[in-house]
Amino acid sequence: MSNHWTFTLASLLNELSDLQRHLLDVLERKRQALANADMEGLARTTEEEGRIAEQLQAFAAKREVLLQQAQQEGFACRNLRGLAVAVEGTRSSHKRQFQEAADRSRLIQIQALTNWMLTQRAMIHLSQLLEIIATGGRLRPTYDKGESRVRVEACGALVDQEV
Repeated sequence: MSNHWTFTLASLLNELSDLQRHLLDVLERKRQALANADMEGLARTTEEEGRIAEQLQAFAAKREVLLQQAQQEGFACRNLRGLAVAVEGTRSSHKRQFQEAADRSRLIQIQALTNWMLTQRAMIHLSQLLEIIATGGRLRPTYDKGESRVRVEACGALVDQEV
């Protein structure tokens, strides 16, 4: 019985490892596409990212089913690491795989944050370009209706001259 769970855990962790590696590769290519303003490459990586997200959702569902089966068989566990300890005790042969998965998960978070920051920078740049185009490059207050210009020109920097 223990061999069945050990094999199942190993295959599940290998599947997670493959998904994480593939996602890291896609996120790296997405970062390069964002940095180089490669719209075609960005579209390809976005499609791949969507497919990986679906695979990760399927993996999470498979994980939940496995944990429910383990609980039905009497293993008290709330996650895969807990199942490994319940099946094999503290001498779990999967410690290295769990640690590697956790490390890759952290790298995925960092890559996703980097891509988000690049996207935000591009959005700010585009909004500034649109503002320059909309105003014709003239420096004017955003909410100027015309009458405030006279009032602003008659005022001092710190104290209103009308006082």
